[in-house]
Amino acid sequence: MEDPYIWAEDLNDERVLELVNEENKRFMEFVGELSEQLFPEVWEYYSIPTLVSAKLTEKGVIAMYRERDRQIIRWLGGEIIVDSKELEKELNDEVLLQGFTSDGKGRFLVYSFSIGGADEGITRILDLETGEITEEFKPSVWNVTFLDDSYYFSRFYRSGETPDGVKTPAMRLFWKDGESERLVFGKGLRSGYFLSLRKSTDGKTAMVTVTFGWNSAEIYVGPIDEPEEWKKVYSADVPAEPVDVINGKLYALTREGKGLGKLIAVRDGDVDEVIPEGEFPLEWALIVGNKILAGRLVHASHRLEVYSLSGEKLDEITFSTPGSVYPLDVDGKRALLRYESFTVPYRLYEFDGELKLIEGQEIEGSFRVGEAFALSKDGTRIHYFLVKGSKEEKKAWVFGYGGFNIALTPRFFPQAIPFIKRGGSFVMANLRGGSEYGEEWHRAGMRENKQNVFNDFIAVLEKLKKEGYRVAAWGRSNGGLLISAVLVQRPDVMDSALIGYPVIDMLRFHKLYIGSIWIPEYGNPEGEDREFLLRYSPYHNVKRQKYPPTLIYTGLHDDRVHPAHAIKFFLRLKEFGAPVYLRVETKSGHMGASPETRAKELTDLLAFVIKTLS
Repeated sequence: MEDPYIWAEDLNDERVLELVNEENKRFMEFVGELSEQLFPEVWEYYSIPTLVSAKLTEKGVIAMYRERDRQIIRWLGGEIIVDSKELEKELNDEVLLQGFTSDGKGRFLVYSFSIGGADEGITRILDLETGEITEEFKPSVWNVTFLDDSYYFSRFYRSGETPDGVKTPAMRLFWKDGESERLVFGKGLRSGYFLSLRKSTDGKTAMVTVTFGWNSAEIYVGPIDEPEEWKKVYSADVPAEPVDVINGKLYALTREGKGLGKLIAVRDGDVDEVIPEGEFPLEWALIVGNKILAGRLVHASHRLEVYSLSGEKLDEITFSTPGSVYPLDVDGKRALLRYESFTVPYRLYEFDGELKLIEGQEIEGSFRVGEAFALSKDGTRIHYFLVKGSKEEKKAWVFGYGGFNIALTPRFFPQAIPFIKRGGSFVMANLRGGSEYGEEWHRAGMRENKQNVFNDFIAVLEKLKKEGYRVAAWGRSNGGLLISAVLVQRPDVMDSALIGYPVIDMLRFHKLYIGSIWIPEYGNPEGEDREFLLRYSPYHNVKRQKYPPTLIYTGLHDDRVHPAHAIKFFLRLKEFGAPVYLRVETKSGHMGASPETRAKELTDLLAFVIKTLS
C-alpha cells in the first residue's frame, strides 16, 4: 500500500524539521497568550513536591521525589543523595530521573536517568558510604539485584542482535563481579520476551518472571547465588507474577480462571489456591510478617484486604475518596504503600500489621469525585470517574487508554485542577483492553477485539453529549490510538481532540523503533491480522468529513513510539482540510522531559481545551 508521507519516518529529513518549526509556531499562535497566562497556575500544582517511589533499607528509607524544578533521591526526611539539577550541570542538558533501587543494607544506590526524556538512558551505581560512582552503564540496565559482593542486571537490546545471536528487541540477564560479567539467564530466548528478577524477602531465593507481550508468564525460582539451579515452577497463558517464597513455598498471583486474579502457593509441582478469585480483580499481594496484604480493584479504585497465610480474610481497609494504592517495597516485616487520587498528589503509608500514614500532599478546595456508567454498543457497562469542583459549566475533559492490561485508576493530573476550578469536569473512562475487570476485560479489547475499546469510549462521550456537555477527548500513547480511531470514526461525539505520543499507522507500527513488541497486543500486520488492523488503522481511514479542532502532540526524542505516527496523521488530516494542529517537543521523549518542559506541555493542552470548549 502506497504511503505518501513515509518520508516523515526519517527524522533527519529537512521536510520534517521544517514542518516541526512551522507547526510549533502556528500552534503557539493559537494558544500562546492563554498558555502563558495559565502556566503559573499549572506550575503551582505540577511542582508540588511529590513522592514517586521508596525503598526500605537497614539504614532507613530512600525515596525519590519530583520537586519544583528538579527530581531528587534522598533519605526520607534526611540528606539528598542524587539531584537532577546537579546532573544537568554535569551533562549540560535536560535530565529525567527514571527510577532507582538499592541493596537491603543501604550500601549501594542504583539510579537511571535519561537525557531529553528518551527511554534509553544511563544507569549509575553509587557507593553510599564513600559517595563514589562505582559503575556506569550506557544504555541503562534493568533489574539490578545485589548479592554480597556482586550483582545481577539485565540488558534490553533495541537494535542488532543479543550476544547469543537473537534478533532484537530482546532481554538478557547478567551477573557481574568487579570487572567480569557473564550471561546467566535468557540465552536463546526469542525476540519480544521480557525478564524480571526479584529476591524473596528473606534474600535467599531468586524469583524470575519471563513474559511474552502482556499475555503469558513463566516463573523460575532457585538459590539467589546459583543461577544454573533456577528452575521453572509455574507457567500460564495469562499474566502471573511471584509474590514471595516462604519456607520453600512460592506464593504467586495468577490470572488463571476467569482472569480476576488469585493467590496460589506452589511447592514440588503442587498448586494450592490461597485466595480464590472474587467478584473484582485481585491486583497485587505482599507477605508482611505472617499476613498477606492484597490490593483489590473495585470499579477501578483500590481497597486493601488482609489475609492469613492460609487464606482466611482478617480485615478490609477502604479509603474515603476513590484512589490508587500500590506497594513500593516490602522487606518481610513491613511494607511501604503509595496512595494517589485526583486531588491527592500522594500519600505514603507504612503497613506492619496496621496501616499508618507517614506523609502526603492534598489539594485544597471543594472537589467531588463521582462515578457513573455508560452502555457500550454490545451492552457492556463502561465505568467512568467524574471529578467536579464547586462550579459547573457543562464542559468535560475526557481521558481514555484501553490497552496493554493497564488499569486507569485515580491519579493526580496537575493541569486538570485549573480546568475544574473554572467549572469544568475531568472524566476518566475505564475501557476494555485495560485490567480494570480482569484478564477477560483485557482480551476483549486487544487484537481483533480492538473496536470494542473505541465503542466503549464513544458510549461515554455520547452519554456526556446527551447530558449537555461540550467534550474534549484526550489520550496518550495507546490512548492516542484510541482518540485518533474515534476521531476518524465518530468525529461528532467530541468538540475537540487531543492525541499525544500516539501509535496510529497500524500497518507499520512494528517496523518503527521497538514497535514489534506490541504485536501480541495489536496483531501482526505481516499476516492475516492485517485485515482487522486495516479496518480501524486511523492513518488509513481518514476521509473528508467535519472534524473538530484537533491537537496532535509528540516529542522528537520519543524512542518508544516513533514521532512519525503523529506527523503522518497530521499531514493526512491536513490533506482533508481538518482544523488540526501539531506540537512537537524537541526535548521530550515518551517518558516526558524535565519538570518545566513537561509542565509547559500540560499547560498547552489545558489552553487548547479551554479555547476549543469555550
